[in-house]
Amino acid sequence: MKTISLWVLILTFAVGLARAQDSGTQQQIDQLRGQLQDLTDAQALQAKRLDALEREIRELRDKPAGNPGVGQDDLQKLADQVQEIDKKRQEDKALILKEIEKLGKIGSSPTSSHRPPPAVSATSTENSTVPGPGPQKGYDYTIQRGDTLRAIAKAYRDQGIKVTTDQILKANPGLDANNLKAGRKIFIPALTP
Repeated sequence: MKTISLWVLILTFAVGLARAQDSGTQQQIDQLRGQLQDLTDAQALQAKRLDALEREIRELRDKPAGNPGVGQDDLQKLADQVQEIDKKRQEDKALILKEIEKLGKIGSSPTSSHRPPPAVSATSTENSTVPGPGPQKGYDYTIQRGDTLRAIAKAYRDQGIKVTTDQILKANPGLDANNLKAGRKIFIPALTP
């Protein structure tokens, strides 16, 4: 039972980490959590049945051997029931471990599948720290939760805008690539060939 409690605690921790996932993943987690709860409830019910059967076996063993109500067939039937319940308990345990493993894989997957939306209009900005004369053309982008500079640059490259993370950093003095703040606007330079 301690093992189950430990796994439930681990599951709770894994679920806490998984809350950062998008709504689709959250629905998957909720579904898995419900299934896990059903399995845990079923296992608890089987444990109660197993205890009741063990109690019944003890009572039958304690009765005198000459009692006509207790026979070898009755004992065999009870033993078979106990074995069946134990087999189901083992299957439930394996299923619970499998579900926890799924949750672990969900929790370890990248948390951001966010891509910047297509930029619709180029803006001009005066940025004195960017090398080169005069204003530079580019796009304003608001950092979203879970964004990385690498993912932002890749999304713009996928849209045909040639930009690197270094160019974004140069165009945004003070920007820390390792600590992007959601809601902050940054400038994505659109370098002309």
